[in-house]
Amino acid sequence: MESVAATQQETLYDNPLIRRYASREMAERWGPLRKFRTWRRLWLWLAEAQAELGLRAEDGQTPRIRPEQLAALRAHLDDIDLERAAAYERRFRHDVMAHIHALRDVAPQAGDIIHLGATSCYVTDNADLILIRESLEQLCQQLAAVMAALADFAQRWKDTPTLGFTHFQPAQLTTVGKRACLWLYDLALDLHELERRHQELPFRGAKGTTGTQASFLALFQGDHEKVRQLDRLVAAKAGFRKVVPVSGQTYSRKIDAQVLDALTGLGQSLHKFGTDIRLLAHRQELEEPFEAEQVGSSAMAYKRNPMRAERLCSLARFLMGLSPLAAQTAAVQWLERTLDDSAIRRLYLPQAFLAADACLRLALNLAQGLIVQPQVIARGVHEQFPYMLTENLMMAAVQAGADRQQVHEVVRRHSLSVAEKVKTGEGSSWELLERLRREAVFEKLDWDYWLRLGPQALVGRAPQQVEEFLKEEITPLLQRYTHRLWQQAEIEV
Repeated sequence: MESVAATQQETLYDNPLIRRYASREMAERWGPLRKFRTWRRLWLWLAEAQAELGLRAEDGQTPRIRPEQLAALRAHLDDIDLERAAAYERRFRHDVMAHIHALRDVAPQAGDIIHLGATSCYVTDNADLILIRESLEQLCQQLAAVMAALADFAQRWKDTPTLGFTHFQPAQLTTVGKRACLWLYDLALDLHELERRHQELPFRGAKGTTGTQASFLALFQGDHEKVRQLDRLVAAKAGFRKVVPVSGQTYSRKIDAQVLDALTGLGQSLHKFGTDIRLLAHRQELEEPFEAEQVGSSAMAYKRNPMRAERLCSLARFLMGLSPLAAQTAAVQWLERTLDDSAIRRLYLPQAFLAADACLRLALNLAQGLIVQPQVIARGVHEQFPYMLTENLMMAAVQAGADRQQVHEVVRRHSLSVAEKVKTGEGSSWELLERLRREAVFEKLDWDYWLRLGPQALVGRAPQQVEEFLKEEITPLLQRYTHRLWQQAEIEV
């Protein structure tokens, strides 16, 4: 007989970020077990800090927190009975109270020190900040791995001429490697921003119900300095160097908005990366990895669709759409706090990190497996080369004494005329150079020299720019990740 769990697994909606796209590590980090284990650690850290600061009972002599109580908390950090906690939550309609009771059940001797002086946001907000910090660190490692793969790609193809495009129309030549540096620069800006958010992320700490620390001041019998120390000590135990200086019941939701802005920026860059791959795949100049038995279309068996890049763009678009939700939440928090932030944060915080993780997994798979088709690229360059050469011809003619605007008009007129003939199959783009050669404004040029030039002469400093950019900007940035680059798992579906 089919189990209830198996039936539910097949009939209930399953978030595809979990099942299909995100890494197991990120999915587990934002799962219930990890969250509630973090709550228990926060309760332990609070009790430890209170004990270390000499919290006393009302008589002023007896220690309020005993060593055996702390030992009981330490013994039950991970053995969480989720079903028992869920039963309590159905009774109390309060998740934090439910887990306080579940912890008291297994550590009864510590029951009177759990959550002592704290409000619910002590565990909920601080736990979120811990998960955000860890998630930002993982994303930085993943992003560095993508950048390292693209840097290798840029170095390998730094000298290969290719058509540049403006308005998605053929423009002056660049190189395959130089174009990759455009992706790299955007990602470098994102890495700097993610690192900044990680480094500057504060802890909420022990602030009390409305952020005044009144409950802790009462516990420490009016000792303001010990309350200040408690705030910093709990943060240190959680691994934070910085505590929010003031708060209401929650830390400012603007912090969430700033983090999601950084993730949105990452989504923007990865969407452009994916889009460029899709455009170049259409031209058959660049292809994404394609497995031996991969099917591009159920009907059109010949197709080789850029599926990974398309999925990357799709998920990046979802990621970019979450930032306004965090901004709106920050904007509508009333006074010291209102609870309409709770449900929506349960959605956009985990899903933003899961989506960013999924995007980076795809981006790394793409960056490590990009396939360049040099012959296709060379054919495209050859077809457009006469047009590409005209800018240099114009400058040479002007230097030889011709009027710049007159030269421009001659080139414009012949270029458009030749292009029309090429479109109808009546001519070749190379006819353009023969036409220009007969024009008076170009009569002083050494045409033997110009006709001998190849594409490499028109890429400017692109190869040197790649070398300089990688050496001066990317290599120093990636050096701190050399020994902890993210290892790519296979993209399964």
